[in-house]
Amino acid sequence: MSIPLLTYYPSSQNQRVAGYEISGDEQPRVYSKEILVNSQEIDQLIFAAYSQIFHEQQILASTRQTFLESQLRSGQITVREFIRGLATSEPFKRLNYDCNNNYRFVDICMQRILGRSVYNERENHAWSIILATKGLQGFIDSLLNSEEYLENFGEETVPYQRRRILPTQLKGELPFARTSRYGKDYRDKLPFPSGFGYQPLNWKTFRQSSDWSVILLMLIATTGLAAVFCWLSIDGILLNFGGY
Repeated sequence: MSIPLLTYYPSSQNQRVAGYEISGDEQPRVYSKEILVNSQEIDQLIFAAYSQIFHEQQILASTRQTFLESQLRSGQITVREFIRGLATSEPFKRLNYDCNNNYRFVDICMQRILGRSVYNERENHAWSIILATKGLQGFIDSLLNSEEYLENFGEETVPYQRRRILPTQLKGELPFARTSRYGKDYRDKLPFPSGFGYQPLNWKTFRQSSDWSVILLMLIATTGLAAVFCWLSIDGILLNFGGY
């Protein structure tokens, strides 16, 4: 028996405020299958779904789900089912779930599926428990079957960042696409030289960095070149460029 979602109190964020502004460059474009006119627009909707779930830095040939695309084009599945397939695919799991702890992964999925950040730490803990008890599939299903998702996006609308900017505010929220795909705890495990400011310079981290192989190759090449010049000088093959 799985643990039910714990109660939490929503905080006041932009997406909870009703909007009456006219759409513009700062407002997200809404892609819905209900208002499609031709096949070119379905291509744009599919790309918008990939951009929302994977973000542009993760849209690779290996992340494409051609079978799901075919089902969506033929009307066998809805946009919500297409989002479910992308969020439970192996590439999404590898690029986002495997390299994050549960709290960070919950925040990523809230942004990409519900179009908002977590309200507070208690909500993050509540959904992390769902992820831990129901697994990845159950967690994604809970988000997509939630009243909040159905109320805002329904069956045929691609999720988007809701109410990023309010007309009364000088500065809105940053686009979720600019959020790093893994947290600081995982990032600090990666081998970086000290010049990037992630790890202090020491022999171990330097050998793990990509600079180590480059410098070693340069040393070998320089030593070999010097040996060739010495051999040519000893045999008298090189011209004497000294004074006459």
